[in-house]
Amino acid sequence: MNDLLQTVTGPLPASAVRGPVLAHEHLALDLTRGADSAATLTPGHRAAITEELASLRGEFGLSLLVELTCRGMGRDVAAMARIAADSGVAVVAATGWYYEPFHPAELSRTSAERLARTLVGEIERGCGGSGIRPGVIGEVGSHGDRPSEPEARTLTAAALAATHTGLSVATHAQFGRGGLAQLELLTAAGLAPHRVSIGHQDLLDDPAVHRELAAAGAYIAFDTVGKESYQSDRVRLRLLLALVESGYADRVLLSCDVSRHGYLVSEGGMGYGHLFRSFLPRLRAAGMDEELIDGLTRRNPLRFLTGRDTADGGASADGGRPPEGDPA
Repeated sequence: MNDLLQTVTGPLPASAVRGPVLAHEHLALDLTRGADSAATLTPGHRAAITEELASLRGEFGLSLLVELTCRGMGRDVAAMARIAADSGVAVVAATGWYYEPFHPAELSRTSAERLARTLVGEIERGCGGSGIRPGVIGEVGSHGDRPSEPEARTLTAAALAATHTGLSVATHAQFGRGGLAQLELLTAAGLAPHRVSIGHQDLLDDPAVHRELAAAGAYIAFDTVGKESYQSDRVRLRLLLALVESGYADRVLLSCDVSRHGYLVSEGGMGYGHLFRSFLPRLRAAGMDEELIDGLTRRNPLRFLTGRDTADGGASADGGRPPEGDPA
């Protein structure tokens, strides 16, 4: 457990994060692989991204963004650092490997232990010689109900690196599927469930799975809020309320997963602020109070990142267009 967050501009006490956190976003990425030319956030989009984040900081107090672009996704930690410095919003960078179609060829010949050493090297020394250190492992991916063999190795590597370094692991469960298998694999490798966030669960209309994951101690990421072409926010709200009513409000993370330039406000998209401008007002209208919303948007992600999984909810750590491809 560590109450210091590793951000792209240096360590940040969790107690300094006084406003909401976006738990799964992207600021610089390239998911094209020759198939989807719009699945990018490039240097040409940097000014618009910076302006959006600065506006959200001013209007809603946005304090921290967890940037889950990892190896093989077009990660650019230097760009993240510039956006963080110019917007005033702290950014946590990530390491790991995405799901199998985005794996580099050399992964097919590399053991989980060796892959873990690669991740530990980035976590301890920085990404690509930049000196900028990741503060989370993710979004480590799989697709289908069970990870493929290469995905199992990269998930195992993530768990091994997490237990060695004290970081948490955020996953990509494609269309919400396979989360239970991901958690089983990660915990079998020694990672505590409260250090795991299972991704894209708002795309899976299965409250029983959500309850099972939460009961095991994992975080449930409702992290594609606003992506109506995948799932309606009406369904997301129903699924979230079901988790809250089951007593698992402290297991939920929220975000929008802006993963292509068409989602930016400057291009007519929902933007990073859809959570604050549209979804949270609907949650309030459903009867959720500000204490619960602060838990969902600030205390929960801080507990996930730091590992401070306390009964008091971590108070001591207070302080577009429809996509052609898969949600990141």
